[in-house]
Amino acid sequence: MKLLLAFGFLIVATALESFGDATIRIGLYNRSGATQIAVLLGGAVLLFGYGLMLNLAPLPFARVVGLYIATLFCTWQVVTFITFGAAPSLPILVGGTLIVAGGLIVTFWRHGAG
Repeated sequence: MKLLLAFGFLIVATALESFGDATIRIGLYNRSGATQIAVLLGGAVLLFGYGLMLNLAPLPFARVVGLYIATLFCTWQVVTFITFGAAPSLPILVGGTLIVAGGLIVTFWRHGAG
């Protein structure tokens, strides 16, 4: 149950970070004037929410980071597709598979096991 709750926090955190980063990018390159400032501030609020949610996850930070990285990679691909219309290439998918595998190892491999 604790792991499921932590995963929920991580899904929200990764969505906030991914959309926050995308919002900052849009503010930097596609807006100007008062609109640019508003978009950049919106991105900052999303990124604050990400930091808050990540640190509220009920797991030790050393374990939560592995699961976070795996979750972030997947979420980032979805957000990139939704926001910028870019589908992941084969190298991104292969590298992402390694990222997800590494994140799962960091999270679930118990010290002293094997």
